[in-house]
Amino acid sequence: MTEHVRVWAPRAGAVTLVRPVIGDTADQVAMIAEPGGWWRSPEPLAHGTDYAFSLDGGPPRPDPRSPWQPAGVHGPSRTFDTAVHAWGDHAWEGRSVLGAVVYELHVGAFTPTGTLDSAVGRLDHLVDLGVDMVELMPVAAFPGTRGWGYDGVAPWAVHEAYGGPAALQRFVDAAHVRGIAVCLDVVDNHLGPSGNYLAEFGPYFTDRHHTPWGKAVNLDGDDAAEVRAYVIDKALRWFRDFHVDALRLDAVHALADHSERHLLAELADATRDLERDLGRPLSLVAESDLNDARMVTPTSEAIGGRGGYGMTAQWADDVHHALHAWFTGEKHGYYVDFGSAETLATALTRVFVHDGGYSTFRGREWGAPVPPDVDGRRFVVFGQNHDQVGNRALGDRPSRVLPPGALAASAALVLLGPGTPLLFMGEEWGASTPFLYFTDHQEPELGAAVRRGRTAEFGTHGWSEIYGHDVEVPDPQARSTFADSKLDWAERETDEGAWMFDVYAALVHLRHSVSAVASGDRRATSVRTGSDWLVMTRRAPGEGETVDVVVVRADDGATVPLETSGHRALLTWGAISVDEEARRVHLPGPGFAVLVRR
Repeated sequence: MTEHVRVWAPRAGAVTLVRPVIGDTADQVAMIAEPGGWWRSPEPLAHGTDYAFSLDGGPPRPDPRSPWQPAGVHGPSRTFDTAVHAWGDHAWEGRSVLGAVVYELHVGAFTPTGTLDSAVGRLDHLVDLGVDMVELMPVAAFPGTRGWGYDGVAPWAVHEAYGGPAALQRFVDAAHVRGIAVCLDVVDNHLGPSGNYLAEFGPYFTDRHHTPWGKAVNLDGDDAAEVRAYVIDKALRWFRDFHVDALRLDAVHALADHSERHLLAELADATRDLERDLGRPLSLVAESDLNDARMVTPTSEAIGGRGGYGMTAQWADDVHHALHAWFTGEKHGYYVDFGSAETLATALTRVFVHDGGYSTFRGREWGAPVPPDVDGRRFVVFGQNHDQVGNRALGDRPSRVLPPGALAASAALVLLGPGTPLLFMGEEWGASTPFLYFTDHQEPELGAAVRRGRTAEFGTHGWSEIYGHDVEVPDPQARSTFADSKLDWAERETDEGAWMFDVYAALVHLRHSVSAVASGDRRATSVRTGSDWLVMTRRAPGEGETVDVVVVRADDGATVPLETSGHRALLTWGAISVDEEARRVHLPGPGFAVLVRR
């Protein structure tokens, strides 16, 4: 298949299509001007053709909508015909993110070779675990070969070190054949500094708003229509041409948009239209720091006189913070308002701890209450994720300080609560490998700036007190930092790793099979607390069963009172003792027990 290439360059007087150099001469052809600042190639280009654009005689630049950057983010683009792949997922009916067991992974660190094709080889592991959806950290093309992907600069392309766009199609196809949906983590709030040529093409950025990364993406200026289309068209392309099921939208609170209709609402409505056309569910998951249920309110419904943003779900960091602080005792930084069992109970039932009250870390009132009828599955909850592990000074997981029983107990609250549970790669076997922040900037000055910035960022967090020794932040640019972050799959095969995996798989099975815990009804969830124990009760609709998730964090265990008698154990960590007459259960600690009663 061949097709014309088009580019939006409204400020250019002339645009030249530059094709591969032959000898010392590049093939240069004048583009044809079209209405609205668009330019079109005079002839169509075949699949696999390299090309770039020169604006008013300037240096060749990659296509802002480049589908393929095989020579890196500074090199020419390459055409990619998405119809070349022969899809095998014809029986796939799709899967919403609501209530799904989601598994987040970094392609480069998930396997020894770090490619999408090698990740396919581990999909059966996720099948055995019971995963419903795999979430890939950003795969858009970014500088160098290794990195987290949040500094991507070619957001329509797939990182070449991971295998390029064809490998993503193969991965999605293989996942669907195994009954697993695929979510992509996408970054629309900024681009990285190296290889970012968008501003040369048009008004993609504005100084009217600023973000932690500099100028904001231009979403609400008089000239913002094509910039908004750039974001929305890209999202629909992942759904349509790559059969992706969900998008996780990074840090949407940094999408500065004062338009009458927010970009997120426009994206949500466009996604719903495509969902109807494709006949399968498509999900949008927002990472938001705002603690506001407006994010998951339909665009047709108003809150405070404003329409909702229409996201399918949003990440709920407060649940993580409450879990982490209660189990580890850490109270530094943004954990300062967390740590008690009562706070954890609030997070498990009301989602946001900061729901309009004072946030000490932010120094102001923050958030808004979640209406009680909002489905709990609209909030993605976790005990670990890439941020909460990777943004620690040493990239250490909870397994550094918590025994296996505490890790399993935390997982029980995540997997059996009303939220949509997310697991981070390796936690299902209690992985000890860190997940550090790593980069591969080719410009020495940029690499040095990242080192200085990372060290300065951690200088005020009190890590020496947390770790009990002076901390030297690993160099993000060092190849060893990336190598240390790769999963050690041999841990999965140890006795302890196999036992932990079996517990996680059993918890996932309960999530799928027990109606009381599969429900997202937060009104049917209650929590009782003691000094070192917590009981989360989930009630099934109608006359169904009631499940008590009993969690103990004390090393020497605890005796926990029960509301009624007539319990039957579904799953336990270690040997428990139930005294039905006294209505209490003793758990060795730390650990958990899942009890069911009528």
